[in-house]
Amino acid sequence: MLLQNRHAVTPLFILALFLIVATALTQGLKTKRKHTSWLIGIGLFAVYLLVLLRMLIPDDVRGHLLEYGVLAIFIFEALKERKRNGRKVPRPALLAIGLTAGMGLLDELIQIPLPHRVFDWADVWIDFVAASFCVIVSWALSWFRRYLDWKKAQRNKLK
Repeated sequence: MLLQNRHAVTPLFILALFLIVATALTQGLKTKRKHTSWLIGIGLFAVYLLVLLRMLIPDDVRGHLLEYGVLAIFIFEALKERKRNGRKVPRPALLAIGLTAGMGLLDELIQIPLPHRVFDWADVWIDFVAASFCVIVSWALSWFRRYLDWKKAQRNKLK
C-alpha cells in the first residue's frame, strides 16, 4: 500500500502542506492587500510549525490532523457563505466542528466490520481537536480582518 511506504508519505505530506497553505492564502487574498501580508506571515509560520510537528507527531495522527482540519475549514466556509446569503445557520463555527467530528466518528464506525482495521476513540478525539483548532484559527483570522476594517473606518471618520 502506498501510505505504508515511508518514502511515499513524505512527498504526500508536503503536498498536503502545500494544499493547506494554498487554501489559507486564497481565502486570505479575498481581503485587501494590506491584510495579505499578515496572512502570508501567519501562513508561513503555520508551514514551519507543521514541518516541525511532522518530525514529532506519528504518521497516523498527522493524517487525521490534515484531513479533518481541511474538512473543517471547507465546512466552516460553506456554512458562513450560506449565512451571508440569508440562510438560517446557527453558530457556523460550532456546527462545522460538530459536523467534522461526526464525519470522524462515522469514519471510525465504518472500520468496525473491516478486517485489519480497528475503531479507535483516540482517532475521533484527534479529528475533533483538528477541526476545533482549524475552525478557531479561521474564526480568529476573520475577526482580526473585521477588526482592522473597523479601525480603518474609525480613522476615516476622524479625517
